[in-house]
Amino acid sequence: TPGSSPRNLLDMDTFSKSDPVVVLFVQVSGSSEWKEFGRTEVIDNTLNPDFVRKFVLDYYFEEKQNLRFDVAFFGAQDFLGQAFVALGEVIGSQRGRLERPLTGVPGKRCGTILLLAEELSNCRDIVTMQLCANKLDKKDFFGKSDPFLVFYRSNEDGTFTICHKTEVVKNTLNPVWQPFTIPVRALCNGDYDRTVKIDVYDWDRDGSHDFIGEFATSYRELSRAQSQFTVYEVLNPRKKCKKKKYVNSGTVTLLSFSVESEFTFVDYIRGGTQLNFTVAIDFTASNGLPSQPTSLHYASPYQLSAYALALKAVGEIIQDYDSDKLFPAYGFGAKVPPDGKISHQFPLNNNVENPSCAGIEGVLESYLQSLRTVQLYGPTNFAPVINQVAGTAAQVTDGSQYHVLLIITDGVISDMMQTKEAIVTASSLPMSIIIVGVGPAEFEAMEELDGDEVRLSSRGRYAERDIVQFVPFRDYVDDSGNQVLSMARLAKDVLAEIPEQLLSYMKTRDIKPRRADPE
Repeated sequence: TPGSSPRNLLDMDTFSKSDPVVVLFVQVSGSSEWKEFGRTEVIDNTLNPDFVRKFVLDYYFEEKQNLRFDVAFFGAQDFLGQAFVALGEVIGSQRGRLERPLTGVPGKRCGTILLLAEELSNCRDIVTMQLCANKLDKKDFFGKSDPFLVFYRSNEDGTFTICHKTEVVKNTLNPVWQPFTIPVRALCNGDYDRTVKIDVYDWDRDGSHDFIGEFATSYRELSRAQSQFTVYEVLNPRKKCKKKKYVNSGTVTLLSFSVESEFTFVDYIRGGTQLNFTVAIDFTASNGLPSQPTSLHYASPYQLSAYALALKAVGEIIQDYDSDKLFPAYGFGAKVPPDGKISHQFPLNNNVENPSCAGIEGVLESYLQSLRTVQLYGPTNFAPVINQVAGTAAQVTDGSQYHVLLIITDGVISDMMQTKEAIVTASSLPMSIIIVGVGPAEFEAMEELDGDEVRLSSRGRYAERDIVQFVPFRDYVDDSGNQVLSMARLAKDVLAEIPEQLLSYMKTRDIKPRRADPE
């Protein structure tokens, strides 16, 4: 929720100070169109207003969310200035505070605008609970029942959505289920008094599970179990109608209930965690001669190459979270001057001591320069550059630094064994790897590295967490020719997993976000 406080505004009111208002516009994704999102209140007679009204926006790390703040003098058409900013820049700035100069009135200094962003902590809590049951109805002919519980949250329209299933406890009428965790959001959508319905079933191998009974509760009622056991009667409505002497189909007891707050990606960014972005580009001969239009590295005067487009799409979002905007950039698979040695991690800026480029533009410049000076060769080895970034990541593991390595390649990998080993080692470090595959190759090896289906392993060691995200560039070249939109889709898909990957690292290391300094 960005708030805003312009400072030292232009005085447009001859008789008194100005009466300013801020109007927020949001850019429509993939177009140049701006839509009004909302307005602050008007504050009378001041050039240093502090606005109270907040704008509540949905924030997506993986998208470039462009905002425009127009400051105007209320009641007249006097325009006092404007500021353009990406939401990620505000969140990525120190303590979520960003000051920007207001521009737009030629020849005049328009003052500044101070933007503050904070995350709404609506329901980040996670509940851990354990239940057991007593004297459930016997449903199986030969043995006892095999009970399990199904939890449903109620929706606004009175329907129910399944939100959790316990494991099955075999052959007992008095089961004790394992403790389980569930976000409060999933359990009741943040509404503590909303009905939570729980069904008790007897498991059957063929999937036609027998209904034992049900009971209803709410988050508020469940939370009382922090101080006492809560016992629920399990009722079967059909039995209740049929049998006069029916009491219940057993009872379920809530044994324990505890709540913990879950930290979010924004908590770590606000606490000072920096994302360090490194780029590695494939300079192997299979890409084709850069001077030929058929080459994947070919850039015409009108069109960037697939490599440059992918680099720009991903880099322009990540750079908002990197305070120094200096990005190490490497090439691999080329013969490098002066002696023509094959290298798998040569700095694109030709500076071994300091391979960092200034901004994404600096990386693009160095990439185009390298294309003119190195000889594309082979093989396609990923391991050296992964190990290089892993070495840097291993130096600071306290959660203040997190590394994202972008590898852009035409695909056919030569050192698969070494790469798998490198990724498994890197999976215990504060880093993630994004691979964008360009060109027409089959990318089966990349899918294996991605590890979404099967956890990656090397020589019997499994990756501690999934840190690789792979996408083929060709899936994002759309026929309509709207390159801005298709590149936004590419960035969205490759970056979507980064917040979760960062959180999984912090969680396994029990690293809590640093508190942002008080104002």
